Amino acid sequence: MRPALDFNSLKVFIAVVEKESFVGAAKLLEMPTSNVSRFISQLEEKLNLQLIERSTRHMKLTEAGHLLSTRAKPLLEALEQTETELTLRQMQLKGPLRICIPNEIGPALLGSVIADFACQHPDLEIGCVTNLSGFESLRDDLDLAIIITRGQLDDSDYIARHLMTIPCTIVAAPCVIQRYGIPAYIQQFEELPCITTVSALKGAPWQFVNKKGRFETIKVNGHYRVNSGEMAGRAAVAGVGFAILSKQACQPYISDGRLIEIKFEQIAAPLQLFAIYSDRRYLPAKTRALIDFIQQELSDISLAT
Repeated sequence: MRPALDFNSLKVFIAVVEKESFVGAAKLLEMPTSNVSRFISQLEEKLNLQLIERSTRHMKLTEAGHLLSTRAKPLLEALEQTETELTLRQMQLKGPLRICIPNEIGPALLGSVIADFACQHPDLEIGCVTNLSGFESLRDDLDLAIIITRGQLDDSDYIARHLMTIPCTIVAAPCVIQRYGIPAYIQQFEELPCITTVSALKGAPWQFVNKKGRFETIKVNGHYRVNSGEMAGRAAVAGVGFAILSKQACQPYISDGRLIEIKFEQIAAPLQLFAIYSDRRYLPAKTRALIDFIQQELSDISLAT
């Protein structure tokens, strides 16, 4: 089987033809003349044909050299044009940008941020879906997924960039405290009625962080399960059971007495917001710009609160 023609050898050959000399091609390509000569010799060996007749004073294309030059030059120009377009596409903030954000907290936290980004970059075609699939959403031909998690982030082949930490706390309605008392240890939640998740956060057990910074998990008595922080908050206010909620979301209820905050030696593990994407090295500029924008905006929100 005849070996495939080398792109670099063809590029050197066309440069020699255009400059009508090995020295001129060497200057154009910014390489030693000896390298130009070697590329041409290797090309002729692969084809088993003489392409250029050389002498000390001049060079002349053979019939085979003329044919190769005629056919190869437009192909190389098309490849170089394609390379330029691909590079520009990678660098420009234009074209489709497909993202996924967690439903409920995603629109509340990121809706205005992504809209502002779209206003600043009208050449982008942003498509945004909301769900809780997290890592799985990147398999649906998406460029970026924003996920929310608690505790240790699972290992994966994707790149995770931290965006925001959302402090959480344990709360219960006064009627729940009156019925069951204030628990002294987190292990008591194994027996107490608790509001937990169905599939959000993978339906994981409650997690706490001890003084050494290590996670402790408790398989609580989850007799009421939801996939919504708002649903969990309303259930807590109604007296369904104990809940682990975002501190900011339930602070109004704590302030007006509808919920009582319960503190332990171990703090409730915070929620973490991450940007997930598939490749750090070839990350398009438009995806990187959106991640940077989101991180900056969320940082400003955190500082403001």
